[in-house]
Amino acid sequence: MTKPISSKKLLQTIIEGIDEKKGKNIVSLDFKKIENSICKFFVICEGDSNIHVTAISNSVIDFTQKKIGVNVWRTTGFENGEWIILDYADIMVHIFQPHIRSYYAIEELWADCTIKQYTF
Repeated sequence: MTKPISSKKLLQTIIEGIDEKKGKNIVSLDFKKIENSICKFFVICEGDSNIHVTAISNSVIDFTQKKIGVNVWRTTGFENGEWIILDYADIMVHIFQPHIRSYYAIEELWADCTIKQYTF
């Protein structure tokens, strides 16, 4: 039987996968203290084009599978590469093109959560 992976380790691996393909403006939103939240974390970042957004998404999927043995549960957005969502149950990863990210501004929807920015 395999040992469950902590949300913290999964979050760290997702961030590494994003950084591997030079994802930009990476933030995480911590929902753990918010009652009835849909997950523990959102990870939000952006890529410069559909190809870049897709490459970042594939890198995250590869990193989580190969480094910690965790598979993505569900994906959406690969058809156009403007906003790809990777669902890891505890963590939802949102990879945007900049104009789509600014239009939806999802990190501004939750004033109660803790937001952490990542710089490399």
